[in-house]
Amino acid sequence: MTLTPVELHRYLTALVEQALPLSTMIWGPPGVGKSSIVAQIARANNLEFVDVRLSQLAPTDLRGLPVADSDGHGGGVSKWYPPEFLPTGGRGILFLDEVNMAPPTMQGMAQQLILDRKVGSYDLPPHWFVWAAGNRKEDRASVFDMPAPLANRFLHLTVRSDFDSWRSYALGRGLHEQILAFLTFRPELLHRLDSTQPAWPSPRAWEMASTLHRAGLDIAPAIGEAAGAEFMAFVRLYEQLPDLGEVLSGGGLGLRLPPEPSVRYAVVVGLAARAANAAEGYAAFRWLANGAGPEWLQLYVATLVSKFQALGHLADLVELMERDPELAGLVGSAAELANA
Repeated sequence: MTLTPVELHRYLTALVEQALPLSTMIWGPPGVGKSSIVAQIARANNLEFVDVRLSQLAPTDLRGLPVADSDGHGGGVSKWYPPEFLPTGGRGILFLDEVNMAPPTMQGMAQQLILDRKVGSYDLPPHWFVWAAGNRKEDRASVFDMPAPLANRFLHLTVRSDFDSWRSYALGRGLHEQILAFLTFRPELLHRLDSTQPAWPSPRAWEMASTLHRAGLDIAPAIGEAAGAEFMAFVRLYEQLPDLGEVLSGGGLGLRLPPEPSVRYAVVVGLAARAANAAEGYAAFRWLANGAGPEWLQLYVATLVSKFQALGHLADLVELMERDPELAGLVGSAAELANA
């Protein structure tokens, strides 16, 4: 079953809300956000989150160490002392990341934990979910084949990169507007695996790139030389932008939307990213409505809706819809698509 990050979030949330303790395996390319989605679900549902990287453990790290313990009759037995990172109570998600990068001996050890919810003398508390994640062979990752008995213990979900899902996440996280504008213009560069290079574009890499760009540093070390060169060429287009602050304040009557498509992407996404409230959002909409075609209005409203929803500013959406019937229709359509 292949899902976008938003769809994966909804599916896993449903497992939590319905209290379905089914072991679940999440497949997907590196950098697509598998681990961060699981961590978000744990935070949103007040669950503890234990992230175990099986590929970095030895069997005794998971099973524990044997310790001699007197039986009170002059003899002794060995007991297995479990590692401190395994939960002993409460509610949470035990996340076995990089599960298929672990050697077969570790996967076999994990199989007992997944199947029987125990390993050695350790028992997983009842209110814990066991979820795992891994890369696929086609992702050029150094993975081992997952044994059929282990694979058969899981639900299997595959996540793929999706620009609309990432845009909503990026707007909520406050990623740099020039990163957002560039990827709106070139969404195919959101995730482009290049096994010949150490750095290549992925959702995780673009988040790092946003941090670098905000600090005034070259972003090529995060996303690779080719994508970095394209991005810097796009950034130079910002010199051609009208004063976006003037537009947002309602004083953009004398400004015109540039004809160059790449510059238009920068203007439209920049306005949506900078709009701090309903008044600014509406001023930008009216300015665009006077000089842009319907496709640019739709892009602006879709980006604005994603931002307000990600930030929880639904009241701003309602206020926007009350101002203008044309805007109300576009906001309603964009909200339906975002929730589809």
